[in-house]
Amino acid sequence: MDFVSIRIITGDIARLVEFYEKATGVQAAWSTEDFAELKTSSATLAIGSTRTVPLFAPGAARPADNHSVIIEFLVDDVDRVHGNLTGFVADFVNEPTTMPWGNRSLLFRDPDGNLVNFFAPVTPAAIAKFAR
Repeated sequence: MDFVSIRIITGDIARLVEFYEKATGVQAAWSTEDFAELKTSSATLAIGSTRTVPLFAPGAARPADNHSVIIEFLVDDVDRVHGNLTGFVADFVNEPTTMPWGNRSLLFRDPDGNLVNFFAPVTPAAIAKFAR
């Protein structure tokens, strides 16, 4: 089994896709007006409109209602990325912070309130763990 993607359901797909394209620098591939994907070398962030939910099960997902998942992206330089996002991201949860497990982390919210973590390993153990 391979973990390949995570999907966000949103009431405003164009706004959310544009946000992630700008935040990540990754161009989305649109399959339909209700579904787009931002593919990276290791995983895909899929974004679907609320109109896709009934295809799975009516009421199975609600937009802007995530309180338990953090979407994480490995970046080269958290402090540089923070500078690039300042003025664009409206809700920073923390400033760049080095975590006890060895990653430098920047936590913020997307326009739907989902938590996003841009991180970079900075200790030797964390660097080894994420070696590309």
